[in-house]
Amino acid sequence: MESDMNRPDPARPRCKWAQADAMMMTYHDEEWGVPVHDSRQLWEMLVLESFQAGLSWRTILRRREGFRRAFMGFDPDRVARFAEADINRLMADPGIIRARAKIVAAIGNARAYVAMRAAGEDFATFAWGLLPGGQAVHEPALAVQAASPLSQAMAAALKARGFRFVGPVTAYAWMQAAGMIHDHEAGCFRHAGAGA
Repeated sequence: MESDMNRPDPARPRCKWAQADAMMMTYHDEEWGVPVHDSRQLWEMLVLESFQAGLSWRTILRRREGFRRAFMGFDPDRVARFAEADINRLMADPGIIRARAKIVAAIGNARAYVAMRAAGEDFATFAWGLLPGGQAVHEPALAVQAASPLSQAMAAALKARGFRFVGPVTAYAWMQAAGMIHDHEAGCFRHAGAGA
Protein backbone atom coordinates (compact mmCIF):
# COMPACT_ATOMS: atom_id res chain seq x y z
CA MET A 1 0.00 0.00 0.00
CA GLU A 2 1.38 3.41 -1.01
CA SER A 3 2.14 5.76 1.88
CA ASP A 4 0.24 9.05 1.91
CA MET A 5 3.63 10.79 2.17
CA ASN A 6 4.63 9.35 -1.23
CA ARG A 7 1.35 10.16 -2.99
CA PRO A 8 1.17 13.22 -5.26
CA ASP A 9 -0.70 16.03 -3.53
CA PRO A 10 -3.25 17.65 -5.89
CA ALA A 11 -3.29 20.77 -3.69
CA ARG A 12 0.49 21.05 -4.05
CA PRO A 13 1.43 19.74 -7.51
CA ARG A 14 5.15 19.21 -8.02
CA CYS A 15 7.50 18.63 -10.91
CA LYS A 16 7.06 15.02 -12.08
CA TRP A 17 10.58 13.98 -11.01
CA ALA A 18 9.87 15.05 -7.41
CA GLN A 19 6.88 12.80 -6.77
CA ALA A 20 8.75 9.54 -6.11
CA ASP A 21 9.21 9.71 -2.35
CA ALA A 22 9.28 12.01 0.66
CA MET A 23 13.02 12.69 0.38
CA MET A 24 12.69 13.87 -3.23
CA MET A 25 9.61 15.92 -2.40
CA THR A 26 11.39 17.69 0.47
CA TYR A 27 14.45 18.37 -1.69
CA HIS A 28 12.23 19.77 -4.44
CA ASP A 29 10.09 21.85 -2.10
CA GLU A 30 12.90 23.35 -0.02
CA GLU A 31 16.12 23.36 -2.06
CA TRP A 32 15.96 22.66 -5.79
CA GLY A 33 15.89 25.83 -7.83
CA VAL A 34 16.40 28.18 -4.89
CA PRO A 35 19.02 30.74 -5.97
CA VAL A 36 22.32 30.09 -4.17
CA HIS A 37 24.83 32.94 -3.99
CA ASP A 38 27.20 31.47 -1.38
CA SER A 39 30.45 30.37 -3.05
CA ARG A 40 31.17 27.46 -0.74
CA GLN A 41 27.61 26.13 -1.04
CA LEU A 42 27.77 26.41 -4.83
CA TRP A 43 31.01 24.42 -4.80
CA GLU A 44 29.39 21.73 -2.61
CA MET A 45 26.48 21.50 -5.02
CA LEU A 46 28.86 21.21 -7.98
CA VAL A 47 30.73 18.36 -6.27
CA LEU A 48 27.48 16.48 -5.63
CA GLU A 49 26.28 17.04 -9.20
CA SER A 50 29.57 15.70 -10.57
CA PHE A 51 29.15 12.55 -8.48
CA GLN A 52 25.59 12.21 -9.78
CA ALA A 53 26.72 11.81 -13.41
CA GLY A 54 25.33 8.49 -14.63
CA LEU A 55 23.34 7.90 -11.44
CA SER A 56 19.99 9.00 -10.04
CA TRP A 57 19.81 12.09 -7.86
CA ARG A 58 18.05 9.98 -5.23
CA THR A 59 21.26 7.94 -4.90
CA ILE A 60 23.23 11.11 -4.18
CA LEU A 61 20.66 12.54 -1.75
CA ARG A 62 20.70 9.32 0.27
CA ARG A 63 24.47 9.66 0.62
CA ARG A 64 24.68 13.42 1.07
CA GLU A 65 25.61 13.20 4.76
CA GLY A 66 28.23 10.59 3.91
CA PHE A 67 29.70 12.95 1.31
CA ARG A 68 29.60 15.83 3.79
CA ARG A 69 31.55 13.77 6.34
CA ALA A 70 34.00 12.32 3.80
CA PHE A 71 34.75 15.72 2.25
CA MET A 72 35.27 17.52 5.57
CA GLY A 73 32.01 19.45 5.54
CA PHE A 74 32.71 20.40 1.91
CA ASP A 75 35.49 22.71 3.02
CA PRO A 76 37.39 23.34 -0.25
CA ASP A 77 40.55 24.40 1.58
CA ARG A 78 40.74 21.08 3.42
CA VAL A 79 39.75 19.01 0.37
CA ALA A 80 42.37 20.79 -1.76
CA ARG A 81 45.03 19.34 0.56
CA PHE A 82 43.84 15.74 0.11
CA ALA A 83 46.57 13.33 -1.00
CA GLU A 84 46.73 9.73 -2.19
CA ALA A 85 45.98 8.41 1.31
CA ASP A 86 42.76 10.42 1.29
CA ILE A 87 41.81 9.04 -2.12
CA ASN A 88 42.34 5.53 -0.76
CA ARG A 89 40.26 6.39 2.33
CA LEU A 90 37.43 7.71 0.16
CA MET A 91 37.60 4.65 -2.12
CA ALA A 92 36.92 2.50 0.96
CA ASP A 93 34.08 4.69 2.27
CA PRO A 94 30.67 3.02 1.74
CA GLY A 95 28.92 6.30 2.58
CA ILE A 96 29.80 7.87 -0.78
CA ILE A 97 30.01 6.89 -4.44
CA ARG A 98 33.37 5.16 -4.72
CA ALA A 99 34.39 6.21 -8.22
CA ARG A 100 38.07 7.09 -8.32
CA ALA A 101 37.78 9.48 -11.29
CA LYS A 102 35.01 11.44 -9.53
CA ILE A 103 36.94 11.53 -6.24
CA VAL A 104 40.09 12.78 -7.97
CA ALA A 105 38.00 15.37 -9.86
CA ALA A 106 36.40 16.61 -6.61
CA ILE A 107 39.86 17.15 -5.11
CA GLY A 108 41.04 18.89 -8.27
CA ASN A 109 37.91 21.03 -8.24
CA ALA A 110 38.66 22.09 -4.67
CA ARG A 111 42.11 23.15 -5.84
CA ALA A 112 40.58 25.06 -8.77
CA TYR A 113 38.16 26.80 -6.38
CA VAL A 114 41.01 27.77 -4.02
CA ALA A 115 43.12 28.99 -6.96
CA MET A 116 40.27 31.18 -8.19
CA ARG A 117 39.86 32.73 -4.76
CA ALA A 118 43.64 33.28 -4.48
CA ALA A 119 43.50 35.09 -7.82
CA GLY A 120 40.75 37.35 -6.45
CA GLU A 121 37.88 35.67 -8.30
CA ASP A 122 34.84 34.82 -6.18
CA PHE A 123 33.20 31.56 -7.30
CA ALA A 124 29.61 32.79 -6.90
CA THR A 125 30.31 36.08 -8.68
CA PHE A 126 31.97 34.14 -11.51
CA ALA A 127 29.07 31.67 -11.89
CA TRP A 128 26.24 34.18 -11.71
CA GLY A 129 28.22 36.58 -13.87
CA LEU A 130 27.88 34.20 -16.81
CA LEU A 131 24.09 34.59 -16.76
CA PRO A 132 22.48 37.35 -18.77
CA GLY A 133 20.73 39.60 -16.28
CA GLY A 134 21.84 37.42 -13.38
CA GLN A 135 19.02 34.87 -13.82
CA ALA A 136 18.41 32.42 -16.63
CA VAL A 137 14.87 31.26 -17.27
CA HIS A 138 13.97 28.13 -19.18
CA GLU A 139 10.35 27.61 -20.14
CA PRO A 140 9.77 23.94 -19.30
CA ALA A 141 6.55 23.79 -21.29
CA LEU A 142 8.59 24.10 -24.49
CA ALA A 143 10.92 21.12 -23.97
CA VAL A 144 12.72 19.07 -21.38
CA GLN A 145 16.43 19.42 -21.90
CA ALA A 146 19.60 18.17 -20.30
CA ALA A 147 21.95 20.87 -21.56
CA SER A 148 21.79 24.27 -23.19
CA PRO A 149 24.08 26.83 -24.82
CA LEU A 150 24.29 28.49 -21.39
CA SER A 151 25.37 25.26 -19.68
CA GLN A 152 27.89 24.67 -22.47
CA ALA A 153 29.35 28.12 -21.81
CA MET A 154 29.38 27.43 -18.05
CA ALA A 155 31.11 24.07 -18.53
CA ALA A 156 33.74 25.67 -20.79
CA ALA A 157 34.36 28.48 -18.28
CA LEU A 158 34.70 25.99 -15.41
CA LYS A 159 37.09 23.81 -17.42
CA ALA A 160 39.16 26.87 -18.35
CA ARG A 161 39.65 27.42 -14.61
CA GLY A 162 40.77 23.83 -14.03
CA PHE A 163 37.47 22.15 -13.05
CA ARG A 164 36.90 18.58 -14.20
CA PHE A 165 33.89 16.27 -14.53
CA VAL A 166 31.74 19.33 -15.30
CA GLY A 167 30.42 18.87 -18.82
CA PRO A 168 27.36 20.70 -20.17
CA VAL A 169 24.88 18.14 -18.70
CA THR A 170 26.42 18.31 -15.21
CA ALA A 171 26.62 22.11 -15.47
CA TYR A 172 22.95 22.27 -16.48
CA ALA A 173 21.85 20.10 -13.53
CA TRP A 174 23.98 22.23 -11.18
CA MET A 175 22.54 25.45 -12.58
CA GLN A 176 18.99 24.10 -12.15
CA ALA A 177 19.65 23.01 -8.56
CA ALA A 178 21.31 26.33 -7.67
CA GLY A 179 18.49 28.41 -9.15
CA MET A 180 20.53 29.77 -12.05
CA ILE A 181 18.10 28.12 -14.43
CA HIS A 182 14.41 28.11 -13.53
CA ASP A 183 13.10 24.71 -14.57
CA HIS A 184 10.12 24.05 -12.32
CA GLU A 185 7.36 22.68 -14.53
CA ALA A 186 4.51 25.04 -15.39
CA GLY A 187 2.06 23.08 -13.21
CA CYS A 188 4.40 22.92 -10.20
CA PHE A 189 3.42 24.92 -7.13
CA ARG A 190 6.96 26.40 -7.08
CA HIS A 191 6.93 27.50 -10.74
CA ALA A 192 5.79 31.07 -10.11
CA GLY A 193 8.04 31.67 -7.08
CA ALA A 194 11.24 30.04 -8.36
CA GLY A 195 14.16 32.25 -9.10
CA ALA A 196 13.12 34.82 -6.52
